[in-house]
Amino acid sequence: MKVIMINGSPHAKGCTYTALQEVAKVLHSHGIETELVQIGAKPINGCIACGKCKESGKCIFDDCVNEVAARLEEFDAFIVGAPVYYSGPSGQCTAFLDRLFYCAAAKLRNKPGAAVVSCRRGGASASYDRLNKYFGINSMPIVTSQYWNQVHGNNAEEVVQDAEGMQTMRTLGENMAWLLKCIEAGRAAGIEPPKHEAALRTNFIR
Repeated sequence: MKVIMINGSPHAKGCTYTALQEVAKVLHSHGIETELVQIGAKPINGCIACGKCKESGKCIFDDCVNEVAARLEEFDAFIVGAPVYYSGPSGQCTAFLDRLFYCAAAKLRNKPGAAVVSCRRGGASASYDRLNKYFGINSMPIVTSQYWNQVHGNNAEEVVQDAEGMQTMRTLGENMAWLLKCIEAGRAAGIEPPKHEAALRTNFIR
């Protein structure tokens, strides 16, 4: 089993990285591989709703979104981490997710997803809620912890001192490992993923 971890911070080894690494340590202890993709320092276009990905199978902006989308079938679960900017996830992170979920949502459907946020003080719960929306719209089981998946600190060293936050990350790792093992056991027992109806879209404007 393998989990992809998206670091949506511009700082490769900062607060968000520190939180994700704590989750990864627990997953590794269960024999689950992880791969970290750091996107935050790269320029990432937002979605322009051109619809070209529906024709070609990939986004017209050929960057890290297409690189990750092409490999999603290799992974059994998806974790995204982001710093909090003005009470929301970083712009790079949401631009990446907007485009990834628009052009490659089917490759993630039914796979567990988890969000992790890091902040100095406020805005963590609003950012956490925003990130979980991507999973909730795509039939992905959302993996939680003993508290909202957040750490606090001004730098990586301070995040390590956030005892509750780091414990929350470890619990998240345990919960993710447990769910992945349950899914694997179910698959071995012949339990198939849920079958979904064709999507309906209701428009209330007449």
